Amino acid sequence: MTRTILDVHILHTLPPSNVNRDDSGSPKTATYGGVRRARVSSQSWKRAVRLAFADHLDDAQLGERTKRVGEAVAARIADLDPELKDKASALAAEVLKVAGLAKKEAAAKKEAAKQSADVESGYLLFLSHRQQENLARAAVEAERTGAKLDAKHLQKLADTDHSVDIAMFGRMVADVPDLNVDAAVQVAHALSVHAVDNEFDYYTAVDDRKHDNQETGAGMIGTIEFNSSTLYRYATVDVDRLHDTLGDPAATRQAVETFLYTFTTSMPSGKRNTFANGTRPDAVMVRLRDTQSVNLVGAFEEPVRERQFGDRNGVVTAAAEKLAQHTTEVEQAYGDPAVAAWVTHVGSRTAALAPLGEVLPLPELVDAVGTVVADRLGTPA
Repeated sequence: MTRTILDVHILHTLPPSNVNRDDSGSPKTATYGGVRRARVSSQSWKRAVRLAFADHLDDAQLGERTKRVGEAVAARIADLDPELKDKASALAAEVLKVAGLAKKEAAAKKEAAKQSADVESGYLLFLSHRQQENLARAAVEAERTGAKLDAKHLQKLADTDHSVDIAMFGRMVADVPDLNVDAAVQVAHALSVHAVDNEFDYYTAVDDRKHDNQETGAGMIGTIEFNSSTLYRYATVDVDRLHDTLGDPAATRQAVETFLYTFTTSMPSGKRNTFANGTRPDAVMVRLRDTQSVNLVGAFEEPVRERQFGDRNGVVTAAAEKLAQHTTEVEQAYGDPAVAAWVTHVGSRTAALAPLGEVLPLPELVDAVGTVVADRLGTPA
C-alpha cells in the first residue's frame, strides 16, 4: 500500500530570545553532537500551531483541551435550551459522569452539593467543539424525554466528529482508552545547528516618581537569560492516518495545508514582549515520501561553525549547504528518494536547497502540496 508522508524541514534564525523556558526561567537547551544546543520543545511549538489554527479554521473544526469540560458542555446545554439554564451544570455533570469523562470523586461531591458548575475531568480532556455539542444535545434530549443516558452511546459521540487538532496531535483518555486517538503529526524538538552559550541581560527599572524624594539609583534590578540561534525544525505528517481520523479527503487537504502554513509561520510566545523575536524561517523544505518519515537532524551532528564552507561567513549559509548535502547522501545511501519536494527559501544564503525541490513562495508551496495530497487521496484537486 502506497503511503503519503510529508516531512517538513525548516531552518529558522532567532535573534536574542527566550521563547521556551525551563523551570528556572532559562532558555531550554540539549546536548547534541557533544555540545550544548539551544532547544525549543515540541510541546511549545505545537501549542503555537494550535493557537494559530484559530486564524485559519472554523470553530467547528477545532477542539478544546481543558479540565473544566463541564463548563463547556453546560454552556452549550444552556444555548440549546435556555429553559434548562439553571440545570445546565447538573446535566453536564451527569452526562460526563455516565460517559466516564468526569473525575468521579469530584462529580459525586458536586452532585451532592448541587454545585456541579465546575465539574472537572481528572486530567486535561481534549474534545472537539462538535463533540461537546453532541454531548450537550444528548443531555438535553434525555432531560426532555426522560430517557436514561447510555455510556456506550455517549462515548461514541465523543469518538466521532474529531477536530483537526485532535486528529493531528492525538488524544489520550486515561479512563476510557477506547477514546484514544493516534496522532497523525509528530513534531521534533527544535535544535540549534551550532553550539550556544546562554547569556544574561542585566536590566534596571527606574521609578518615575523618585524625583519627589531626590532619590538616585534603580527602583528594580534583575536579569533575563537568553540566547541566539539558527534552529533546525522538523515535523512529519502521516496523511493517511490523518485521513482515517477525519474521514473526508477535502477536510484532510485543508488540515494539511493549514498545518504547513501555521507550523512554518508560528512562534512560541515566551518573552516576546522583551525580545520582539518574531522572525520568519530562512528556508522551508517539504518532502513527500511513500515509505517512512526521515528526520535529517544528522546533518548537524557536527555543529556548524562560521567559515566552515569556503570563505563565506554566516551560520545560515553553512547550515543550508550541510542540510542539502545530507539530504542527498541519505536518500542515495538508502535508495529512498522523495516522491516530490518543494522549497521556499529567502535569498542567496539558502540557495543550496533550491535544487532539492520545486522553488515556490510559501502560499504557492502550500497549495501545491495540497493539490498532490488531494490527488493521492483520489479526489479532484
